[in-house]
Amino acid sequence: MRPRQHERHSLNTIGWLRASVLGANDGIVSVSSLIVGVAAAHVAHSSIILSAAAGLVAGAMSMATGEYISVHSQADSEAATLEQERAELAVDFAGESRELSEIYVKRGLDLGLAQQVAAQLMAHDALGAHARDELGMSTHTRARPLQAALVSAASFATGASLPVLVVLLAPTQYLIEWTVGVSLLSLVLLGGLSAKVGGASKLTGALRVTFWSALAMGITALAGRLLGG
Repeated sequence: MRPRQHERHSLNTIGWLRASVLGANDGIVSVSSLIVGVAAAHVAHSSIILSAAAGLVAGAMSMATGEYISVHSQADSEAATLEQERAELAVDFAGESRELSEIYVKRGLDLGLAQQVAAQLMAHDALGAHARDELGMSTHTRARPLQAALVSAASFATGASLPVLVVLLAPTQYLIEWTVGVSLLSLVLLGGLSAKVGGASKLTGALRVTFWSALAMGITALAGRLLGG
């Protein structure tokens, strides 16, 4: 018989997947749309390069700041909840043990076994048991603000660097076509990859990100054309 190993499900990757894939996707869409919009206004090539570089830096910093603030707020909320649970354990340890037993009964254990499991877990790590089984917290889901900020900034910059390279290398007269083509191809691959890692349909993920990204570029190009005269 093949030895049984711990299974790794796609949900375990949701945390880093969300930050890295969305960051790269935003980097490609934001900077490519910016390039297309500025190019549609018929400005100098040097101005397009400057706009693209500024968009990369500004977008990465914005992603890092927003993600840090958001996740730090979540971390503060988690810390406050754990502190409240710690106080409840100090005041009514027996009552908290009964509460844990009731949770296990609702999950399918008979009362005697539920009480035994609750007693052993409470003796080992009472706060950890309640954080996991009552509050739904775990080491996999716990908020990490700095990590989230760094991942978001790095992934945005990685994605945004692609359209920036197109601006530097593509023929000037075909800049918009090259930017749109390369960006959409990259987004198709990224959407399919993220869907595969997340356990969803690759085709659906690729089509979704491609449609909305193309729409974003089209609207930005229209705005650039109208505002640029």
